[in-house]
Amino acid sequence: MTLLQLHDVHAYYGNIHALKGITIDVEQGEVVTLIGSNGAGKTTTLRTISGLMHPRSGSITLNGNPIDKTPPHDITRLGVVQSPEGRRVFPRMTVLENLEMGAFVHGNANPQDLDRVFALFPRLKERETQKAGTLSGGEQQMLAMGRALMGRPQILLLDEPSMGLSPILVELIFGIIREINDRGITVLLVEQNALMALSVAHRGYVLQTGEIVLSDTASNLRQDESVRKAYLGE
Repeated sequence: MTLLQLHDVHAYYGNIHALKGITIDVEQGEVVTLIGSNGAGKTTTLRTISGLMHPRSGSITLNGNPIDKTPPHDITRLGVVQSPEGRRVFPRMTVLENLEMGAFVHGNANPQDLDRVFALFPRLKERETQKAGTLSGGEQQMLAMGRALMGRPQILLLDEPSMGLSPILVELIFGIIREINDRGITVLLVEQNALMALSVAHRGYVLQTGEIVLSDTASNLRQDESVRKAYLGE
């Protein structure tokens, strides 16, 4: 079943044509990744889905219902929740307060939701009362993802979750992405580390300067010569 669909979406920053007619389908239960170089339009795609910017033309639907003109907070309430590039935790608030902020669209934080987040990220439980600004980069990434999960996503939008992390932490974060998906949450992943992204994804799309130039299963994209040369360092 198609959970999220973008059809012929064009989006602009002023006069800059950022997305040029992209069409993306995300099925229920999948991990789908968007790969491409800086400036390809990956983050713009997530921002457009989240309602932070609106397409000039084309359509975006969630469970068949249009959301391209829906305000961001209502899109979040519908279950499209983003963990942003750069983590953007609230540095002066504690870990627990950050997680509670993730549940704002549902009112007070549900203790069961907190328990599920702490089960995925035991380190956050250990640092529950610690100010978020004092956490390491890896811990802040865990907190950003945990905060997003507190919004009870139907689909979790992850923007560059491995940015700035050591290889060991990258492996840990991607293991957690697999576990999140195993728990039934659909994931749309934007990631510069194409090798890791394709290792967890079911399918992928390759973006270049705002256009989709290739789409296939993750396995086929890993074997594609152009992808291997451009994005896998081979």
